[in-house]
Amino acid sequence: MVGELGLGGVKDMRIGSRYEKTLSSGERKRTAIGVELITDPPILILDEPTSGLDSWTAAQIIKLLHRLARSGKTVIATIHQPSSRSFYFFDRLLLIADGQTVYQGPASHAREYFASINHTFPKFVNPADYLIKLL
Repeated sequence: MVGELGLGGVKDMRIGSRYEKTLSSGERKRTAIGVELITDPPILILDEPTSGLDSWTAAQIIKLLHRLARSGKTVIATIHQPSSRSFYFFDRLLLIADGQTVYQGPASHAREYFASINHTFPKFVNPADYLIKLL
């Protein structure tokens, strides 16, 4: 799990504190996810697990969460601006605008649904960016 979280290079470092900085904020975030995974919970609820991470590391976290979901865990995460690469790892999608549910269903069907209500996704555009702008 340490390798999957991209923490192999810092596995023996102290996490630090407010006063003593040893790990970067991204490394601390990934460590926090790892700490939660130690107990092998059946449900993971994550608030912005990829914020503050570079795009490659964020995609690695999304892949890990996808793999965990495929292994039988329930994974619920809020992600406000996923990359297009990350978006395609989502199984289900819940879009909320102004407190109202706009779409709930398979992420792979979102494009088709929005096209059916006259909102066709432009070519070569991150679907998440388009949906954020649309909503």
